[in-house]
Amino acid sequence: MSERIISNKQEFDFFNILSKCKYFILAIQHLLAMFGATVLVPILTGFDVSVALVCAGIGTLSFHFITKNKVPVFLGSSFAFIPVIIAVREQFGDLAYAQGGIIVSGLAYIAMSLLVKKFGVEKIKSLFPDYIVGSMIIVIGLNLVPVAFNMASSNILIASITLLTAVCISKFANGFLKQLSIIIAIFLGYFVAFSMGLVDLTAVKESNILIMPSLRTPKFDLGAILMIAPVVLAVFMEHIGDITTNGMVVSKNFLKDPGLNRTLLGDGVATMIAGFLGGPANTTYGENTGVLAVTKNYDPKILRIAALFAIILGFVGKLGSLIQTIPVCVMGGISLMLFSMISLVGFKTLKNTKDKYDYKKYIIMFVIIFVGLIAPNTKEYLNMDIGIKITNEISLSGLSLASLLGVVLNKVLNK
Repeated sequence: MSERIISNKQEFDFFNILSKCKYFILAIQHLLAMFGATVLVPILTGFDVSVALVCAGIGTLSFHFITKNKVPVFLGSSFAFIPVIIAVREQFGDLAYAQGGIIVSGLAYIAMSLLVKKFGVEKIKSLFPDYIVGSMIIVIGLNLVPVAFNMASSNILIASITLLTAVCISKFANGFLKQLSIIIAIFLGYFVAFSMGLVDLTAVKESNILIMPSLRTPKFDLGAILMIAPVVLAVFMEHIGDITTNGMVVSKNFLKDPGLNRTLLGDGVATMIAGFLGGPANTTYGENTGVLAVTKNYDPKILRIAALFAIILGFVGKLGSLIQTIPVCVMGGISLMLFSMISLVGFKTLKNTKDKYDYKKYIIMFVIIFVGLIAPNTKEYLNMDIGIKITNEISLSGLSLASLLGVVLNKVLNK
């Protein structure tokens, strides 16, 4: 009898340990999904990569705390702030002034959250019916696909192997194996790249085991603040789109519970933390929403474990260097799948539209998708900028302009 009890206890312990390991492995998937973009922003702007990882981790944990641990998102470095951070760096010669602008941007987020709380989420939500939200989500995904394709184009073969592995596992595998499709695909792609001599481990050998991130204090200048803070106007629409996309994936209305005011507050606090510590502004990540869509595991706890890993990674030199050796083509192959999944969520959202034969809704959807996809590229290909100019450095274009036009056009056509 006692032997049976011991046997049952050992079996219970085994499955308990396996269950805990499952969360760690799934968290690593989210860490890998966000890593490339989060590291790329400080590389382009001049911020410390280790600090950016620590800020992403702390920002994610603070966001979860503010949103009552209900929203399964990861916050990483924001691409929207790249051009203005570079502009401030070139004009002032010190990224500390960019930090001051980032902190004020976080305060602007908080001010918006207070306005939402005062006037109610329903009034805000009434501006975004399913056909507008679905179109916004489609634009978010399709705008990211070319980025993933450019990453994959560095080696089409390896990117294709990585992509096909992830697709086949998510399509034909079952249970826990299906949830590991992304990390298995990355490991296989990495192995193929390593066997082809495309992985350089020099940085891993030369890096220290433990490092101290280079924290720095912010400086404030009105000119730098005016260059950076208006970006919040552009990313406000994107925040709504990201939170809505995340909610659509997990079949929950996060705009209502825990509330748009809390998600904006969480984003603002995370951005302020980054500004005070010396990292780029934080924002919710579509890459991790794509992981949710693929794995079908929506437990926010997994994202918090990933955040802890990101913080640890900021202090472990060799581990961070090892992840940075993952070839761009491997991440490009995975990103193609993740970003395509986001667009697919947008098309599914359009199915919820009522009165599908109302031609006015099709006009609005066409405007959002057309402007959202065309506006960001007009300056490069047509030597002109389609957007609403806010300052010399900032203009509303792309998703922000498309969303604004969609909301206004919806109100005009529907009186």
